[in-house]
Amino acid sequence: MSGTSLDGVDGVLAELDPDSLRPIGVRAHVHAGFPAGLASELLALNSRGDDELHRAAVATHGLMSVYAEAVRGLLHAAACATVDVRAIGAHGQTVRHRPQAPDGSSYTLQLANGALLAERSGITTVCDFRSGDVAAGGQGAPLVPAFHATCFADPAHDVALLNVGGIANLSLLPADGPVAGFDTGPGNVLMDLWAQRAFGQAFDAGGQLAASGQVLPGLLALLRAEPYFSVPAPKSTGRDLFHAAWLDARLSAPDLSPADVMATLAELTACSAADALKAALPEVRHLYVCGGGAFNAHLMSRLRTLLPDVNVRTSDAVGVAPDQVEALAFAWLAACRLAGRTASLPSVTGACGPRVLGAVYAAPA
Repeated sequence: MSGTSLDGVDGVLAELDPDSLRPIGVRAHVHAGFPAGLASELLALNSRGDDELHRAAVATHGLMSVYAEAVRGLLHAAACATVDVRAIGAHGQTVRHRPQAPDGSSYTLQLANGALLAERSGITTVCDFRSGDVAAGGQGAPLVPAFHATCFADPAHDVALLNVGGIANLSLLPADGPVAGFDTGPGNVLMDLWAQRAFGQAFDAGGQLAASGQVLPGLLALLRAEPYFSVPAPKSTGRDLFHAAWLDARLSAPDLSPADVMATLAELTACSAADALKAALPEVRHLYVCGGGAFNAHLMSRLRTLLPDVNVRTSDAVGVAPDQVEALAFAWLAACRLAGRTASLPSVTGACGPRVLGAVYAAPA
């Protein structure tokens, strides 16, 4: 999995039950960082530019090299042979996400080359998981609630999972009722942008920068006035909306304290997620947080303050490390594709029906 944070690729080697496809365990986990030039190009491809088709193809080759590196790292860490791996589930890198274009040209675009990855790894590769749902009228995102329901649902309690990657998304798993989920808004994407711009740091490690500042009520009100937050689900978003220009248009005062801006951006992530959870699943008492945001102690503290009646913990509490949940989900999605099982939830994405997701590229003979 490589997400909107653009910090690299997380991979897991997962063992799944052959009948239920429920994860039995994670045999290995690796993180492969992006070379600086690749990360910059992937970010640039989120916006219009010259020679995009060629640049996207070249960037995809670079991305698949990092994916292949992650696969080699997993095999080495687990002392596992290539022939013992059934498939790779490769998400690719989202560069455009426009699932409800007003002119009918809805699409979502993840850079991936399944044929190339299968060739380089020697392992059957499944990718392009989102297009099938979009073709059926859905958002194509989030896809992980179906996996979360398989692994983490509790028939005795309402449960929610909050993934805080570049974008934050909720999975709502009621004890009695349909699974739901949607993107709540920015996760780390704006905080990372500000850490790089104002502090020369890749991200706000542990939330220390945010913790050193004070929330600016006026700025927070401007940020929260974004119409996306009040749009009913199903909904999804990405860098197409929450980008540097979006933030700059709301930073009207040039002399704002950088630490105060960071504190306000962290508060935006926390309160948009907390508000969405309280509105959508008011009786929930258990929230598990995964993704990079789970390691932001300040953000976790703010979530606990904003949700005083909810037990807010990281996904470690249910047996999966926060930085492994998303990659494990795409291993599960690949297994569903090879088994011919539907893996999308119309109750989440708004599609006209469930679909078998993903395109398969066979390993070389």
